[in-house]
Amino acid sequence: MTSASEAAIRRPVLVFDGDCAFCTSSAHLLERIGPEAEIVAWQLADLDELGITAAQATEAVRWVEADGRVRSGHEAIAAALRTAGWPWRIAGRLILLPGISALAAVTYR
Repeated sequence: MTSASEAAIRRPVLVFDGDCAFCTSSAHLLERIGPEAEIVAWQLADLDELGITAAQATEAVRWVEADGRVRSGHEAIAAALRTAGWPWRIAGRLILLPGISALAAVTYR
């Protein structure tokens, strides 16, 4: 496994709360799905390099694109799924559809 700072240069990084059991379990499940990204607990990540704070990382999962754009919460999950194989790519797109996105935001919280 590469470090988050190396991954930020080459590919997206999904940052989750490694102290949260649900978050960790979800991150392990996502690893098995296989998005094209580094998946790392914020406690092990170089947050400065990723352009996020510890407060942001504890608030919600963050998806940091290689170009520095950041998505959070359900939008971060959707972005990760969109880089995985079938049928996950479709699920990632569906999560962001109007109506579904609002429901996904509430469900994420």
